[in-house]
Amino acid sequence: MGAKPAPHPTIAHAQQLEDSWRDALLRKDESALRAMLHPDFELVGMRASGMLTIGVDKWMVALAGMDIAAVSARVLGAVEVGATLVCSVDACWNVRYRGQTVEERVLLTDVFVKVGEQWQAVRRHSSLAPPGVDIGPPR
Repeated sequence: MGAKPAPHPTIAHAQQLEDSWRDALLRKDESALRAMLHPDFELVGMRASGMLTIGVDKWMVALAGMDIAAVSARVLGAVEVGATLVCSVDACWNVRYRGQTVEERVLLTDVFVKVGEQWQAVRRHSSLAPPGVDIGPPR
């Protein structure tokens, strides 16, 4: 039985970005999150109720009202093309928002752009994973 192979460098780099985002979320560190988000950032979410699009400022207001119990994000794949990094991510979260508990497993597509020496998220597309669909075990 050999050693587990190291992840592809691009996937390892993408996982570091996702872990930093998760850690800032759990701390509710608005300044760290704003540094990670491009000013043109949008979250696009697809749910049974329809599509939601939200920018940085509205997302920060929503985050302030959330009680985040758990967040996990596992990079399934990533490709870097020039100053753009696109990541496919298996994510789960458990939050309390507006008096309701929300537990979801989603497939995310995160798009990062390099601004100077820093990677910033410019888009996050979130699609709810239907029950029974195997996108791999949560981390």
